[in-house]
Amino acid sequence: MAQTQINAKKQQDLQQQYTTYKNNLQQLAQRIGDVEQETEEHKLVLETLSPLPQDRKCFRMINGVLVERTVKDIMPALATNSEGLKKVLDDLVKQYKRQQEEMEKWKVCAIVFI
Repeated sequence: MAQTQINAKKQQDLQQQYTTYKNNLQQLAQRIGDVEQETEEHKLVLETLSPLPQDRKCFRMINGVLVERTVKDIMPALATNSEGLKKVLDDLVKQYKRQQEEMEKWKVCAIVFI
């Protein structure tokens, strides 16, 4: 009887750990998707603005406020943001792969444990 309770407790713990790993991976995948989308938006805006005259008026949303600037003012900031997003994306992908490898190692140990 006691052995059955111990096995049931181990099964619950393993299931909880597995669920935690899966949830973490899903959250990372969601963040990766969000950053990819934002990176694509920056790329599209940069491609749209690059052929325009440097003194042309354009608008940018900063902290919920629409600000009037020129293409010349906006392009460097957008390029910097875009590069930063690419770095964040690379870091998130590395983190995702690391978490996935950790989960695979855990699965092997969990199978041996059972």
